[in-house]
Amino acid sequence: MQKKPGRELILATKPFAKEIVWKSWLYSLSTLAILMALVSGIYFSDNIFLKIGCSIGAGLTMVRMFVIYHDHQHHTILNRSVAANILFTLYGIFILAPTSIWKRSHDYHHNHNSKLFSASIGSYPIMTKQRFLQSSKAEQRSYLAIRHPLTILFGYITMFILGMCVRSFVSAPKRHWDSLIALIVHFTISALVFVYLGWLTWLLAAVIPFLIAFMVGSYLFYAQHNFPGVTFREKDDWCYEEAAMSSSSYMVMNPFWKWVTANIGYHHIHHINSRIPFYRLPEVMDKLPQLKEAKTTTLNPWDIVACFRLKVWDPGTNSMVGLKDVYYQQPAINAITTAS
Repeated sequence: MQKKPGRELILATKPFAKEIVWKSWLYSLSTLAILMALVSGIYFSDNIFLKIGCSIGAGLTMVRMFVIYHDHQHHTILNRSVAANILFTLYGIFILAPTSIWKRSHDYHHNHNSKLFSASIGSYPIMTKQRFLQSSKAEQRSYLAIRHPLTILFGYITMFILGMCVRSFVSAPKRHWDSLIALIVHFTISALVFVYLGWLTWLLAAVIPFLIAFMVGSYLFYAQHNFPGVTFREKDDWCYEEAAMSSSSYMVMNPFWKWVTANIGYHHIHHINSRIPFYRLPEVMDKLPQLKEAKTTTLNPWDIVACFRLKVWDPGTNSMVGLKDVYYQQPAINAITTAS
């Protein structure tokens, strides 16, 4: 099959950018029902192992429901339904990603994916090697801290409570008043569970699921745009279609993780056309062979480590590199200067 140019490839995806309404409702409501059943299991089960299983399952199901919420925010599914708008607005508050800040930052991310110096809005910051070396030690530490594995591990606090809610409300209270509502609702429910149902139920129902959901979500968002082979461009050299294929990964997953992540691993296709419903992404991959040329990563430990090793963009090698590569040439340059 002849290779399609970027713009033609986008046009080829348009027939798939149509939701099947009954499927959108089925997947949304069934996921919500599973989540509610798992949370009920935490509260009502007498078996501690079943409680723990329900707690972990609830966290993973929250990830799936978040991706479905994310599709709704793209106006991809159930956009004209008042009931769906209410449902997903409430879920955005529950998941600490209220609609005002999530949609604004995420839409910006899609329109500027992989542009140097603007990629950090709605995504993780990217410094070039030169800029990193010219930055102060405090600036370097701050930059590395944002991209540190511990920041992603505790995404519940770092990315969502502080980043998504506190920072957005403090920066623009009138625009992001729902961020404050999300914080109030979240901590009120958490406190009530602790006081009336005890520390164990609080831990299993109000802490562990959120820790798991936000850890997985934070890493997915990181690895989808920070992986071996990713490319970044200056504003003048940037191209939407190239950014989708070269700067958004295809995360190869087994059926279990495809369900948990609602197919968000087909991230390059999502960036080519965000109006394709999550349940149609595999179909697009099968029908358009060129999409199989995407750069890949996985959830295998060695691929996770490889993604975390990437720290700055090196224009000289046209690649993301680790800290060893950032500092490697400095002694050599100094030695040459001294010798001369």
